[in-house]
Amino acid sequence: MRTVAIVNQKGGCGKTTTTVNLAGCLAAEGARVLVVDMDPQAHATLALGVDAERVDENLYDVLAEDDGVERFERILVRADENVEVAPSGIVLSALEQKLAGERSDARTQRLAAALARLDDRFDWALIDCPPNVGLLTFNALRAAREVIVPLETSFFAIHGVHKLLETITLLSERLGHDLVVRILPTLYDGRTRYARETLAEIRSTFGELCFDTVIRMNVKLREAARHGKPIVRFARSANGAIDYGALAVELAALAPDELRARPGAAAEREVVVQYRAEHANDVRIAGDFNDWIPDKGVRSLVQSEGPQRVWTKILHLSPGTYQYRYVVDGEWRQDPENPRSVDGPVGNKNSLLVVS
Repeated sequence: MRTVAIVNQKGGCGKTTTTVNLAGCLAAEGARVLVVDMDPQAHATLALGVDAERVDENLYDVLAEDDGVERFERILVRADENVEVAPSGIVLSALEQKLAGERSDARTQRLAAALARLDDRFDWALIDCPPNVGLLTFNALRAAREVIVPLETSFFAIHGVHKLLETITLLSERLGHDLVVRILPTLYDGRTRYARETLAEIRSTFGELCFDTVIRMNVKLREAARHGKPIVRFARSANGAIDYGALAVELAALAPDELRARPGAAAEREVVVQYRAEHANDVRIAGDFNDWIPDKGVRSLVQSEGPQRVWTKILHLSPGTYQYRYVVDGEWRQDPENPRSVDGPVGNKNSLLVVS
């Protein structure tokens, strides 16, 4: 089971939205997903259609008592196909006071011990953290091996994330617990120059820590939460479903044990594709030929043709059929010059490349 904590001490940056909708997109591909709601506000629980006030037991009963880990499986609630949730509640905010007398190492290990009991039952555990770095977040970080930091495209958000990354690094060093941290740009409005410039600054500042996927502002995400459903189950063609579907693909592809070399290198052909645009600043290509990691293994050239810029992508592919999309200033798009397409996993269209 891959365990991912979604963390940021700043509220309103998309932690719960990311947890719920990433879970929905992973589940839509057949993965078994557990959502662990560590926020006493219980927004992830509510966004998955579970009334936190009506459950008999929640995570407090698991984490507060000495024999709580034995209760973990029975508190789980089925929220959707392939998705279960470990619900939260306001009582979870009293956990730190309840465990004040315990040594710190024992207090922060409780969630990890509980999740270890379910390792064979789920493919993914996504932990939604509260908007602070306290006992609940430390439990999540000790239980996880990967961390996603949703980062809204604003200057002050960038400043706060630096502090968070320092905290995570110190925790990892103190505990000897390695964490893979990735930054996810959220609440992006590509219509504004401010957002475009901020996204460029985020990519420049954090480099390879950044996901290539960018989550655009989309009112359908709020509507889906109000209806208690992941966006992929509520509006499959909405930008929110497309973006979180792309995140699910990218997250799975970045797993080190899943990056595999493809056979048949001796029969590879050189394939050239081009993307033309007047106002784009950054264009990359991703497909099943490079594990959906934009520009991985791709030679890229940029030149001008009058007012337009032309991005030339040079690929080396074995004969076969490949799906792909462009990532244009953080937005996933079809190839406008290729009429061949196929339905993607979350309702979007992928362009189709045939190499003979």
